[in-house]
Amino acid sequence: MNASRFISAAVLVAALAVGWKGESARAEQSRQTTPVPILMYHVIADPPAGAPYPQLYVSKSEFAGQMRWLERHGYHAVTQRAVWDHWHRGRPLPARPIVISFDDGYREVADSALPIMQAHGWPGVLNLTVKNLRVSGGLTRFDVHTLLAAQWELASHTLTHPDLTGLDDQALRREVGQSRSVLRARFGVPVDFFCYPAGRYDARVIRAVGRAGYLGATTTLEGLARPGEAYELRRIRMSRNHGIAALERTLSA
Repeated sequence: MNASRFISAAVLVAALAVGWKGESARAEQSRQTTPVPILMYHVIADPPAGAPYPQLYVSKSEFAGQMRWLERHGYHAVTQRAVWDHWHRGRPLPARPIVISFDDGYREVADSALPIMQAHGWPGVLNLTVKNLRVSGGLTRFDVHTLLAAQWELASHTLTHPDLTGLDDQALRREVGQSRSVLRARFGVPVDFFCYPAGRYDARVIRAVGRAGYLGATTTLEGLARPGEAYELRRIRMSRNHGIAALERTLSA
């Protein structure tokens, strides 16, 4: 009788263990397919008088307030590669991961955004257009090295920021592939992700991005990034006077 009860108890424990492992596996799979928000910024500054695209500017104080709100609400900034590794390799992410990306490569990313991000211990993602290393108001090579030393991620935003859908095949390969090669050679880091200039892309452009060796690409489509859309990762545009309330509404939705 005692032996029978012992066997029954052992069977029950084994069944519970199997059930727990099954639930754990399902929970882990759910975590690995969870969408992740990617915020899209451009210039962290007030727009100068006559700026052609004032909505691309977010003031330093507004940006700092948004970062404080994110931290207070349990968000943790991560790189796109960390998200990809989580989705495709099961590597862990912190609770409420979020990617903070900056397009083009303006000087204010280093001067204004970097100190604020460092205060939170967070990395950002720089989607760098190579030509911006040589223009007034653009990042210098020293600036980019400074960002990389702070554990930022470098992604390609082409050589010259053209509409990729209007290029011939040779020019498309150059803008997509050569920009990756140039950035890897100049800065000695992986360049695993691409960002479509002005969000312009089509099936041919996606194929070129994949052939160039990128793991994924970001768009200007609004929404959350999902693992099944590696070359059409959605982002959340952060514009002038977007405000914390709008950020909260967007992330809550």
